[in-house]
Amino acid sequence: MDRQPILETERLVLRPLTETDREALHAIASDPAVWEQHPIHDRWRREVFDAFFDTCLASGGALAVLDRRDERMLGMTRFDRFDPDEGGVVEIGWTFLAPRCWGKGYNPEMKRAMLAHAFASVALVEFRVGDTNYRSRNALEAIGAQRTTRYELEKYQGKRVIHLVYEIDREAFTGGPLG
Repeated sequence: MDRQPILETERLVLRPLTETDREALHAIASDPAVWEQHPIHDRWRREVFDAFFDTCLASGGALAVLDRRDERMLGMTRFDRFDPDEGGVVEIGWTFLAPRCWGKGYNPEMKRAMLAHAFASVALVEFRVGDTNYRSRNALEAIGAQRTTRYELEKYQGKRVIHLVYEIDREAFTGGPLG
């Protein structure tokens, strides 16, 4: 599966993340509101953002999200963990968008393109989201992703962080709100 495709929608272009995107993305990420419900709530801080950006860049699956009309940076997303076995599974996540994009259908438009691309190669897409990140949880449920009984535990700044696992399969995507 190509984890760094160029995807175009009516309003968006998703293209591979490059080092030259760092400053434009930091300008968006430096707004604490972007991270207020996220388990890594201080990603607006430069050093925390830079570590996140470096990880995304090294992942081989990160995508910059741009406005199709003027190529202005809107945010980023990522195809992450990929396992080709048993029909294939890939994780979509690590997404953040500028607050000016919230509630205007950009996330579902982006996820529709990403899911269509993924389901050409895999049978299942997973998402991991912080248990207190209700904005992201609601967004996932709105696109037809279902919460599983699986979760992952991590630590950040000495505190336990719970990530819930959501998923959507090819059939649910085709028959769901984005299909």
